[in-house]
Amino acid sequence: MIGRDERILQFVYTLRSKGVTDERVLMAMEKTDRAIFIRGTFTERAYDDMPLPIECGQTISQPSVVGIMTQALKVGPRDTVLEVGTGSGYQAAVLSHLARRVYTIDRHRRLTEAAEARFRALDMANITVFTGDGSFGLPGQAPFDRIMVTAAAEDPPGPLLAQLREGGIMVVPVGQSDAVQTLIKVTRTPDGLDYEELLPVRFVPLVEGRGDH
Repeated sequence: MIGRDERILQFVYTLRSKGVTDERVLMAMEKTDRAIFIRGTFTERAYDDMPLPIECGQTISQPSVVGIMTQALKVGPRDTVLEVGTGSGYQAAVLSHLARRVYTIDRHRRLTEAAEARFRALDMANITVFTGDGSFGLPGQAPFDRIMVTAAAEDPPGPLLAQLREGGIMVVPVGQSDAVQTLIKVTRTPDGLDYEELLPVRFVPLVEGRGDH
């Protein structure tokens, strides 16, 4: 039987082998126990590099993808981050180790309430959770230094781009939900928006409106 420490070491080794090399990101992911964010029989697969199902027909992302997205975001210790798509809360928890403040929003109240309970249990006081339509962001808290979208949009959403501070970075999967999606890094420069394609991914679609649970 492999002990938890060995599994964590293997977990970090896998992240490195998949291109996650930023030491701050690796440390944040080592500190964030993915098993806490998974329920039921799938907890046994918590340290495997694979997406896993959670409530409301959503998923907890593959750790290497979480790492690559977080690395691309280049979060600084003074940054305020918006995450669209709270899900299990795992990504927000990783970001909380890197940023000054994390705002996270999801359309499913069942998910936001469960995530909020996990953050309280972990004493992560720098995360604020909202239930609502994430495609419109959080205008009342804007502008943001960094924005991460964990659901696929057909194009980078205009309302979110408008909430990105100059010099800010947004990471978002773009593409049809039933086709190939591409992870895009958008940087707001003094001259406009700069787009960079990172890698092919597969995310649940970004859906407008509130969830029914």
